[in-house]
Amino acid sequence: MKETGKYKPKSQAPEPTLKRLPGYLYFLEQVKEDGTINISAPTIGKELGLDPTQVVKDLAFTGVRGKPRVGYNTYELIHALEDFLGFNKVNEAFLVGAGNLGAALMAYQEHQSLGLKILAAFDVDERKIGKTIGGIYVLEYNKLFSLSDRLNVKIGIITTPNHVAQEVAEDMVNCGIKAIWNFTSAKLGLSEKIIVQNTSMSSYAAVLLRRLSDANL
Repeated sequence: MKETGKYKPKSQAPEPTLKRLPGYLYFLEQVKEDGTINISAPTIGKELGLDPTQVVKDLAFTGVRGKPRVGYNTYELIHALEDFLGFNKVNEAFLVGAGNLGAALMAYQEHQSLGLKILAAFDVDERKIGKTIGGIYVLEYNKLFSLSDRLNVKIGIITTPNHVAQEVAEDMVNCGIKAIWNFTSAKLGLSEKIIVQNTSMSSYAAVLLRRLSDANL
C-alpha cells in the first residue's frame, strides 16, 4: 500500500459518494473533539457501517490519502472534506416560496455552517412579503429579477406549490441561476447545463412509510 501525502483531488465524484461525504465529516468532527489525531479507514468504516475499501475510495476524492499503519490525519481530512464539499466558503442562494417549508429552511441556521447562505426569500403572498424569518427578508417575487442582476447569485431553492415550480425554475434560470435545489414533487424540465437537486418531501415520506410497513413493526 503506497498511500502517502496528498495528490490532486478528483472532481467528478459520483452522487452516492457525495451523499456519504458529509457523514464522514460529521463523524470526524466528533472524534476530533475526543482528541483523535489519526484514524484509519477500517475504524471509520466500522463506525459508519461501510466497507473500508469504500471509505478509501470515497475519501480519495478529497485529494487526501492515508498513510500505512497510521491512517488519515483527522484535522487534514476534515479540512479536505470541507474544501471539497464547499462548506468552508459562502455559497449564496435565493429561496422562492416562503410557506411552511420555506420558512423552516430560512429559520434553520445550520445550513450556514454547510456553506449555504440564503440572501433573500421571495413570495407572491402579500401576507408573507415584508416579514423577516431567521434574519432573512421575504420580498415581492418580481424583485427576484432585479436583485439577481445586482448580486449574481447562482443557487436557487424552490419551496413553492408543485404547480408553479416549473415556472419559478425557468425564471431562476433566466435570472442566471445555475443550480436549483427543488423541494417540490414537480419534475423540472430544464437545460442539462442546469444542476438540479431534487429533495421531495413526499418521496422521502413514501419510502419511510413503505419500509415501516414492510418491516411489520
